[in-house]
Amino acid sequence: MFFTQLLVLFNPLYLLVILVCTIVGIIFGAIPGLSGGLAVSLLLPLTFGMDDTLSFAMLIAVWVGGISGGFISATLVGIPGAPASIATCYDAYPMSQKGDTVRALGIGILASFTGTVLSCIVATLLSPYLADIAMKMGPWEYFSLCFCAITLVAALSKGSIFKGMFAAFLGLALCTVGVAPLDGAYRFTFGNIYLGGGLDMVALMLGVYAIKQVACDYAKGQQDMPEVKVGRISGFGVKLRDITENLGIIIQSFLIGLWIGFLPGMGSGLSNMVAYAQAKSGSKHPETFGQGNPGGIWASETSNNASVGGALIPMVALGIPGDAVTALLLSGLMIHGLQPGPLLVSSNPQIVYLIFAAVMLSAVFVLVEQFFGMRWFPLLLKLPYHYLYGVILVMCFIGAFTSKNTTFNVLCVLVFAAIGVVLDVFKIPTSPLILAFILGPKLEEYFRKGVSYAKGDYTTFFTRPVSLIFLLVAVFCVVSPYLKPLLTRKKTAEVK
Repeated sequence: MFFTQLLVLFNPLYLLVILVCTIVGIIFGAIPGLSGGLAVSLLLPLTFGMDDTLSFAMLIAVWVGGISGGFISATLVGIPGAPASIATCYDAYPMSQKGDTVRALGIGILASFTGTVLSCIVATLLSPYLADIAMKMGPWEYFSLCFCAITLVAALSKGSIFKGMFAAFLGLALCTVGVAPLDGAYRFTFGNIYLGGGLDMVALMLGVYAIKQVACDYAKGQQDMPEVKVGRISGFGVKLRDITENLGIIIQSFLIGLWIGFLPGMGSGLSNMVAYAQAKSGSKHPETFGQGNPGGIWASETSNNASVGGALIPMVALGIPGDAVTALLLSGLMIHGLQPGPLLVSSNPQIVYLIFAAVMLSAVFVLVEQFFGMRWFPLLLKLPYHYLYGVILVMCFIGAFTSKNTTFNVLCVLVFAAIGVVLDVFKIPTSPLILAFILGPKLEEYFRKGVSYAKGDYTTFFTRPVSLIFLLVAVFCVVSPYLKPLLTRKKTAEVK
């Protein structure tokens, strides 16, 4: 099935679309302030009238290009194009400053390709088996799994745990607007006919992601990019010795990225930092990290791209997004009338394997484009991207209108953008909000089904072992930030 879908993508039209979209993703990933996630959110409304194959080929290509492109500005000017490339700055930029720019770029390109392809292979092999296991679970396990995923994202978000939980509760509150599952009752519509169908997922994505980003960047003022002084860029820069000497770091970072990508809501923003810290702590010469050590680039770029495949596994097999971008892809599945979850693998295997094939093919395109386009990277960072603000806003409004064909939906985008700005001011993460909004309806549905099947017995959620494990993990995620300081104080007191 995988190779069948891969052959489908070799259609000239699909190849052209993947080529263009990977280039767009690289550009969005390379320019600080933009990101591959922003590019996906802008493309999502454009896929409404397209067939499923073309739609997901576009979205996947932009996503893969965006994650890989983030290391370009990190290498050339020391500013990460995306959170996934923060750790790349530590060694890629010093290496570039020493005149070894080509080598730094070459390692970043090859590490990105390695992480993406290997993780996609693992996802392709594991997802069907995980879906088979998930098919044996009932509504009690699914409720606990969704609850665990939302709690995990909220608890491990940057900043206070209360801010993460507040964002999650806000997302759950927003998803209750409209018709209730099972009984069909209208809730919180306030007599507005447009709210009868609930708040639009596309409007939420465009408002919280795209317009909020534009508004915040504009309010903070456009800062000029540092002058790019890289000398002459030619060749590929990577030698076999670079791979063999850092093979242990590559394998370790790949496993870290794959595992963190699998955890709901974590993704590449965390995996690159963890992998870099592990590479540094395990090195015989940790003092060289931060001064241009190639191992730091391998660790960061292999791990953040390995999160791609890791994030796809729960999205495809369980219907739970592994990170913010897979949340957008999950909404894309729902927009096209596909039901995410274990049944997706059995009912629509062609879409599942199309996604995996698109990731693999996009990774190859990105590898070739970056190696042969390396000499033009500095030009990307000279692009006055504040001129793109108007284009982004117009695309958002068009996408919001075409989603529901109502002006009311455009107003909803502005409201969600305002909410996003307020959350940004108070440093409240948006990932829990997005995840809770997507999983909220399923959370309520599984809860009500579980109670109904058990004839009103709420204890079933605790007496079924798998359900209990998920709930315990959720509780641990909430209380662990408070337990760690207590354990640290206890150890300190014992030492004294």
